[in-house]
Amino acid sequence: MNKLDESLLSALPPFSRLDRAQIRAILDLATPRRYDEGVAVFGEGLAAERFFLLLDGTIRVIRTTPGGEQIIALHIGPGQLFGIAPALGRDTYPATAMTAAESLALSWPVRHWAEFTQRYDGFATETYRTVGARLGEMQARITELATQQVEQRVAAALLRMATQSGRKVATGIEIGFPITRQNISDMTGTTLHTVSRLLSAWEKQGIVESARRRIVVTAPHQLVMLSGAEG
Repeated sequence: MNKLDESLLSALPPFSRLDRAQIRAILDLATPRRYDEGVAVFGEGLAAERFFLLLDGTIRVIRTTPGGEQIIALHIGPGQLFGIAPALGRDTYPATAMTAAESLALSWPVRHWAEFTQRYDGFATETYRTVGARLGEMQARITELATQQVEQRVAAALLRMATQSGRKVATGIEIGFPITRQNISDMTGTTLHTVSRLLSAWEKQGIVESARRRIVVTAPHQLVMLSGAEG
């Protein structure tokens, strides 16, 4: 891979407060790697040997419940750090990172974490902002599972993915990575049958379009109302 120019990363949160020389110093220590779709970048519970910056693609964060069930906790898009176990005071990864689409990431040995956060104030500030946002999002998912009806949870999950990764198409907003009904089931703590029933009903009502591993939100406002975000 060609040497990355500092200007390509200067707008990304971990780098946005750093000057070009600081970004260059960080990039010179990075290892780039391209991952096929469906590849585990690292596994839950394994030793945290590296931390990562996603340049392209989508990462699906999967956690295992005490009962052994795997749930999709959140999705991470381009320009975000992941695998940042040291920021949580851990030496193992708290979840599995699986590519939801072909992805490109930079990574650094975990020994550089303390150096980066101590030497580059902007890097530390933006990193801990990311950690706070992720913890808040995961707490919101726990609250949804505990308090919302299945229809609300599925609608909220589709809206969240469309907001985070959506791209405008002729009929609406397409979720920007491959997504299956089983994935949605794993995100919302419900059955595949229930997700299929809801999506089929919403297709008939003109709220979504669903094809193989592809979902387009065609009536976002109606989905907002179904999610309970209004009212």
